Amino acid sequence: MSRVRTSGILRGLTAAASALVLSAGLAACGGSDSASGSDDKTISIGIPSGWDEGIAVSHLWKAILEDEGYEVETETADIGVIFTGLAGGDFDVTFDTWLPLTHKSYIDKFGDDISDLGTWYDDAKLTIAVNESSPAKTIGDLKTMADEYGNRLVGIEAGAGLTKVTQEEVVPTYGLEDMDYVISSTPAMLSELKSATASGDNVAVTLWRPHWAYDEFPVRDLEDPEGTLGDAEEIHAYGTKDFGERYSDLEDLIGAFTLDDEQLFSLENLMFNSGDDVSEEEAVDQWLKDNASFVDDLKEKAVLS
Repeated sequence: MSRVRTSGILRGLTAAASALVLSAGLAACGGSDSASGSDDKTISIGIPSGWDEGIAVSHLWKAILEDEGYEVETETADIGVIFTGLAGGDFDVTFDTWLPLTHKSYIDKFGDDISDLGTWYDDAKLTIAVNESSPAKTIGDLKTMADEYGNRLVGIEAGAGLTKVTQEEVVPTYGLEDMDYVISSTPAMLSELKSATASGDNVAVTLWRPHWAYDEFPVRDLEDPEGTLGDAEEIHAYGTKDFGERYSDLEDLIGAFTLDDEQLFSLENLMFNSGDDVSEEEAVDQWLKDNASFVDDLKEKAVLS
């Protein structure tokens, strides 16, 4: 059930300007049927477990959609479950698809049954990270320096694209088969990273940018001279195959959505790294207060797209 929010999506505009922007947005996004409110008003967001940027953005959109009168359902699951559910209609949208490398296998499998709603971030990177004071400089150094890292490379969820790339590309290319590649979960990986850096121990983990861990812990990326982790990627939103038919108002709005580094990192830090017991909803509310024109600007971009 949707919660009642006290701050509206059109905060910061006068009532007349708000009505003008909203009216223009509905006409541009959906035509006469959309303007009459024919779109579905219940929407389900699939949130990939462990990927903090996806969690943060999903809750941001939950707040935006609730302010627009939608009943929003969310479910957190492994990324493979998310794509299966999206293709089968169990989810309507997901906001954390990395392309062209990380989630390529899922797009290859389900691409005909889902729809690309656009790119909202374009500088995402998969990494192997170590504590700042440790000796390795490249991923290949781990082969000869494995003992310095307890002979372990700490990973995340089994179904994550990062896990698949590490298993299929990183490990064989750099000859890391003798290291214990620990496939666990993102919280477990971050817990080990926190513990090791606090105690001054060496640690090697699979990680990615953007992530608040780079601000919180003394870590750095290992060089990847063979390019096994790929170049910078884009993060896309994906919807069901018929998303545009059922949510014509939202298709252009989501397509106009972007975050820069400062916006994304500030949202993540509020949600995961504030040091307080802050819920996702409270973090989003604070972020929207700190970025008072964000949703209004998004609506204007959607109108102009």
